[in-house]
Parts: sequence; C-alpha cells; structure tokens
Amino acid sequence: MTERSKEQKGRSEKEIVCVTSASLTGPGSAFITVNIDRAEISNIAQSYVYVEDPTITRVDPEWTIANGNTTLAVYGTGFLTIQEPRVRVKYKGAETSNTCSTHNDTLMLCQAPGIIATRRPVPESGEVPEEFGFILDNVQSLLSLNGTTFTYYPDPEFEPFGSTGVLEIKPGSPIILKGRNLIPGGSGNARLNFTVLIGDKACLLTVSEVQLLCDSPNLTGQHRVTIRVGGLEYSPGTLQIYTDSALSVTAIVGIGIGGGLLMMAIVMVLIAYKRKTRDADRTLKRLQLQMDNLESRVALECKEAFAELQTDIHELTNELDAVGIPFLDYKTYAIRVLFPGIEDHPVLKELDAPANVEKALRIFGQLLNNKVFLLTFVRTLEAQRSFSMRDRGNVASLVMTALQGKMQYATVVLKQLLSDLIEKNLENKNHPKLLLRRTESVAEKMLTNWFTFLLYRFLKECVGEPLFMLYCAIKQQMEKGPIDSITGEARYSLSEDKLIRQQIDYKMLTLTCVCPENENENSTQIPVKVLNCDTITQVKDKLLDAIYKGVPYSQRPKAEDMDLEWRQSRGSRLILQDEDVTTKIEYDWKRLNTLSHYQVTDGSAVALVPKQISAYNIANSFTFTRSLSRYESMLRTASSPDSMRSRVPMITPDQETGTKLWHLVRNHDHTDQKEGDRGSKMVSEIYLTRLLATKGTLQKFLDDLFETVFSTAHRGSALPLAIKYMFDFLDEQADQQLITDPDVRHTWKSNCLPLRFWVNVIKNPQFVFDIHKSSITDACLSVVAQTFMDSCSTSEHRLGKDSPSNKLLYAKDIPNYKTWVERYYRDISKMTAISDQDMDAYLAEQSRLHANDFNTLSALNELYFYINKYRDEILTALERDAYARKHRLWQKLEQVVNLMAGTS
Repeated sequence: MTERSKEQKGRSEKEIVCVTSASLTGPGSAFITVNIDRAEISNIAQSYVYVEDPTITRVDPEWTIANGNTTLAVYGTGFLTIQEPRVRVKYKGAETSNTCSTHNDTLMLCQAPGIIATRRPVPESGEVPEEFGFILDNVQSLLSLNGTTFTYYPDPEFEPFGSTGVLEIKPGSPIILKGRNLIPGGSGNARLNFTVLIGDKACLLTVSEVQLLCDSPNLTGQHRVTIRVGGLEYSPGTLQIYTDSALSVTAIVGIGIGGGLLMMAIVMVLIAYKRKTRDADRTLKRLQLQMDNLESRVALECKEAFAELQTDIHELTNELDAVGIPFLDYKTYAIRVLFPGIEDHPVLKELDAPANVEKALRIFGQLLNNKVFLLTFVRTLEAQRSFSMRDRGNVASLVMTALQGKMQYATVVLKQLLSDLIEKNLENKNHPKLLLRRTESVAEKMLTNWFTFLLYRFLKECVGEPLFMLYCAIKQQMEKGPIDSITGEARYSLSEDKLIRQQIDYKMLTLTCVCPENENENSTQIPVKVLNCDTITQVKDKLLDAIYKGVPYSQRPKAEDMDLEWRQSRGSRLILQDEDVTTKIEYDWKRLNTLSHYQVTDGSAVALVPKQISAYNIANSFTFTRSLSRYESMLRTASSPDSMRSRVPMITPDQETGTKLWHLVRNHDHTDQKEGDRGSKMVSEIYLTRLLATKGTLQKFLDDLFETVFSTAHRGSALPLAIKYMFDFLDEQADQQLITDPDVRHTWKSNCLPLRFWVNVIKNPQFVFDIHKSSITDACLSVVAQTFMDSCSTSEHRLGKDSPSNKLLYAKDIPNYKTWVERYYRDISKMTAISDQDMDAYLAEQSRLHANDFNTLSALNELYFYINKYRDEILTALERDAYARKHRLWQKLEQVVNLMAGTS
C-alpha cells in the first residue's frame, strides 16, 4: 500500500513537513511516497503505521459554566497519537473551542470552551448546546458526541461590598462573600474551583449555594478582594482590617470599676439563684409527677381502647365467617377505579345506535387493534396542548375497557408506551425518580388500570381481608368518641387536622332498637352503643350499622329515609330530628339536636321507621338540606390529610334566618374567631397524645395490611404474575438505559405498584368493598396511605419540630417497614422470570373471564369523541407514518368519520 502526501506544511533545504492523508484500508503499516514536482521518491526505508482512531468513553464532569475554562477529564483511547487536541462546542449557531493536554493514552485534561453570550441568559436549570465534541486532528466522528448530556450553567455572580465597596472587619473575623449560581444544579460530586485572594494571599474557603465563607489571613490595613473561577475574575471591593488598639488609662479604670460592680451583682444573683433553685426543684418534681400521670393515663387509655376494639373486631370476624366481606363484583370495582365518581358509566350499557354508527365503531375497533394506529393515536393526543390531565386518564381507561377482552395485546401496547415514557423522561433531563410519580400521561393511567384488572383476584383472596379489617377498626375506634358531624373532627384520629382540640363531655348510652323490618311485640330488640353527644343522624347510622351487620351498604336503608322514634313509657312516641322547633339558637349559631338535647336516657327503647311524609317534616327537611348543602359534599370527598383543615367549609349564615349550624365545636369561620370561642383549648402535648393512643390501638391492623402487601407468599396466595412481570420489565428498561443506581430502580417499582395501585385502594376502600367512607375515616386512611408511601421511599426523612404530625407519628415504624419493602423487592427479583408463554396464557385467561363485563361498542363510542376533536392531527400523523400509508390506515379512519357523520 502507498500513501501520498496530502498537503505541504513547510520545508527547508534538508526537510519537508507534510500532513498525511486518511488510511484507505484501516489500521496497519504503510509505505511513504513523496512527489516533488515530477520526481517520485518511494525508496524511503522508514515504514509508517496507522493506528485506530481515538475514542471517547466519558467526560467528567459533564457540565461547565457559560464562561467555560473549567477543567474536564476526558477518558478514552488513542490520545497519544493526537498532536493538537481541542474541545469544541456549538451554541446558538456560534462555535468556540479550547485547548486540551494529553496526560496518557487514555486520559486528556481539557479546558471547557465558553459559549458566546446571547440576549437570553443561560437558565439556572442549565442548557445543553447543539453540539459538543473534540477536534482530534482529522477525526470526524468525535466532532460532535452523540447523546451527550454536557450542560452549561450560568456564571457565578457576587454582590459588591455595599455602596462604598469597602468591608470593615476585625482581624481573624470570617469574610462572607454573597453570590448566586455558586453550586451549579448538575454538579454531582464535582464542584467549581474558587480562589479568593485577600491582596495577594489566598484564604481557606467553604462554599455553599449562596455564599463563600473565607477565613481571613493574618493581615491588617486595606486589601483588594479578588475572586477567580473558570477564567473569570471578580472584585466585590476592598477589605479594611483594623488592628487591635491598646486601652487607655481611663478605659482601664472604668473597666476596673465596672468589674467591681459586676462582682457585687454576681454575688447577689447567686444568693437569689440558690433560693430559686429550691423552688425550681419542687416545681420540677411536681411537673415530673404530672408527666408520669399523663403517660400512665395515655398508656391505660390505649390499652383499654385496644382491648375493647379487639372484642368488637372479634365479633365482626365471627360475623364475617358467616356473611363474608362485602366485596364489590369485578365490574363495579373496575368502574370505580377506572372512572371514579361515575357509577352509571356508558360502558356498562348496550349502545343503541343506528346501523351506520355501529358499522363505523366496528371499523374503529379494528383500527384500535392495530398497534401502529393505537400508538399513533395516543402519541398524537398527548402532543396536543388542549389534551388535559383529565383527558389522559379518560382515554387510558376507555382504551383499557375496549381491550378488556384482549389483555395480551393491551399489555404489548402498554409496554411500548411505558418504554416511550422512560425514553422521553431521560431525554428531557428529568430526574429518573420522577418517572410514574404523577398521572401525566396515558401510559401511567393505563398501568394503574392494568394492575386493577389483574390484581382483583389477589385482592379478594389475600389483601382484601386485612384492608377491610383496618377499615372496620378505624371506623369503630373513631365512633367510640365524639365526631363533629359538620367539620368531621373527632376525639380519636390519626390525623391532627381532624382532631377535636378541646374537651368534650359525653357519656356512652346503650339503646335497645326494634328492627324496622320485624316490628311486632315479640321481635328481638338489638342493644346498640351510642353517645349522648351524637346527632340524630349519627345515631341512625349507628343503629343501621348494628341492625344490618354484614349487609352491603348499597342494600341497606339510608339514614335520610328513616325516622328515629323514641318509645317512652306509657306508650308515647316521639320523632327525633337534627332540627326542629326545639333546636337551640344562640346569637347567630344554631346547634344540631343530640340525644342529650332530648334528654334520652341509658337503656331507652328506640325504633327506626320509614320517614313520615308530613308538612312539618317537609319544611324541616328542606331547611336542614339547604343548610347542609354548603358543606356536605365537601366533607364526603376524599382529601389529602395535609390539606383537610384548609378544606373545612366556611359556614355562612342562612340567608333567611341568619344563623350558622354547629354541632360540637364552633371553629368554622376563622375570620371572626376570637380567643376562647372554642372553649378550653388543650396544649399540643395534651391533644397529640390522643393521636398516639389511636395509633397504638390500630397498630396491629396496619401492620397486618403492610405485611400482607409486602410479602411474596402470604395467607396461602402466591405473588400475582402481573407484579413479577412488570417489575422485570422495569429492570430490563433500566438495563437498556444503563441505569445502575439501585435507588432509581427501587423508586420506579414503588411508583409503579404501591403508588399507582395500592395507595389508591388504601385511601379508597369503597373501590373494593360495598361500604360508606366517612370524612374522619378518610382522613385516617390518608395518614395510613402516606405512611405506606414513606415506607417505599429511599430518601431519609429528616424530622423536626415543623414536620407534619403524621410523619412524626410513624417515624419509629417506617424504618422497619422500609426493610419489609426492600426484602419484598429483593425476593421478587430472585424469583424465576415468567416466560412469555406463561404470561400469555395468564392474560388470555383473564381476557376470557371478563371479556363481556363491559360493552366494547360503548367504549369505542366514548373514545370516538377524541377522534372527532383531533381528527386533522391524527390523519396527518397517519399520513406521515410509512406503515400507516402502506396499510391505508388514514383512509380507514376517514371511512369511520364519514360513517359516523352519516355520509358515504
């Protein structure tokens, strides 16, 4: 092989300098041939060797500041063959470069190039240039590195020393240099190399995000302060360091007199202190005794409450053996999770549509079963700015409903969308731990729905029992103490926001209730425990719970449809109501009637009878319904415990009567609340003990639920295939994206299953069971759900006096729960991978079981709304796709649109 010189670089009488051309055959030896005019010199004894082009594997750190000139360590191979290595960047169309020095064949040290300033400064979150690479002689492949994440952050800035530019300090005092952008957002373990000179002497630095702390050198007088970083040089001003001056004779005399007076004062203080110490010791002993008594009282209350609750739960368990847990059927359960708040969804009904519409929907269904069409449809919708979060969730639920009978295909599509979501998350430089945290895409809601479909059997056979027992335990424990029917606050609570913060005097009453469906003289009377401070509606609810134990909530009579009748001696009967002519009104406050208001005694006989229709009842019912309408819906919606108090409604005066309703506490209107309005307020240390007592009472039930969820084999049930399959898929995606951080993988799994499915079920047991969830029960379940998620987190929870009480409440338990979660994930990863054949068979079986639960045409009809709304965008996307053009998918969609419009 011969190589000819490409370009003459220089010459003299005894030598010429040439630039070699590129090798035509790759690495290896080559002969040198030189052409001088018409002469050809080819008998040069020295051989020439081509080696492999250099490669670059890593740049550390992958960031710099806008000015550049920070040191970059570049790792790769073949660096020693490069004569003049340089690093380059292209930003906003302008290209700059900087020098590199070769350390050895695998390491270069480069000075990062700066970027030319534009009108828009570099954002604090950083900005990635169009190109970043290296000029290594003539190696073209490294001019721009593919997939680089090299980021530019704003230059550090510093504040001047006031308006005068002079800072006065004493010798040895630290110097604080305030600034911003001192620690770039993507710095990782690397930091900017700051140098601070006081005059010409450097000082020892401590760097934080907003300041440099400099230990001043042993100097006096005026010295200019200079800050150097990345080729930049700042001077915030001049430092004036004063010398320590000697004291005058007058000052020494004054100090002596002052010292004498101070000694006399100290002696007097010591005498007084000795007397006070004796008093303080007595006070301390008294306080210690009070604290011991308080601790004993809390422990006793917790022990008694737990023993009483265990008795109630034991009775409940015995009854469950006979009637069973009131699980919702699959169809109702799925609808409540997929379409919360819409009980009578169109997908539950047959679609009554003309022939042309039915034909169009069947063609649309065929298109939906085409993977390219479905993926294009979803991606196009998500690219539209008007496609809201609500729309994303709705589309995901409708797609999964339409594909209920084809779970294998739905799983393939879901995996592709999740893979796209992971890729997009990493491309946008989002932190990997944010993946799947919020429902911001169709894929995330589809994942929730996928688990919803596939974990129903696991819920019924395994997790349902401890979840239902926890719900029952919370409900029964809350109802043992007063609950304000207006605000939802209670004496017993896990949520500080829903805790009654004053002392409520109440007594336990046992009423004998006649069953409303068997009211003859020989009928059995059921004893029911109530509180004398309960409103009439609360009493009716407790009576219905006792009478219809084990009966699903939807099959019971409702409290608003029944009247409470107090059967007194001598055959007299009195209808009790929340509001009537006897209701007490004080100033502009109207208090709801309670058993105490009617002076109902222990052992009284009562009955629930169908509501009597009379002019009196209609008038009172209308007044009360109108009064409640302002807050009833707000109390019954699921809310976050942290925002519960802020969501307590403001009770405005009734327009006709000018009164506001209250039950136990008048704390609705904070704007005009005066000190003492709520009676005897309890200091936080006192009322927070109730949280501890409630926590201790419910601890066993919460532990049972967590242990069941975080076990690979518990209660005789094996781990569902869906969990193992999805966890393995996430691990595969992490491997493909070269994510080795175990915390990221842990967080993906926690966001995938505990956050997207289990938290939803724990906060909303009414999605699984036929029950009613009250406001106080919801608040407690929200605390349980928050504890559940904290247990899945990998970050350390630093607690302080300002930390939310629900985090403080379970602070000692969460580390133990975290070990359960880590063991659970570890055990799943060690399990044998599920083969595609086994998973396909499992999905096919699930499809067969529930293929007819939802009406596919109705789901397609609901989904067509989005086709109609974004028709042009979807058609354009199909025309751009080669596969869609080849299979004429856009024409089939136009056929659907025309048929739906009634045209040919």
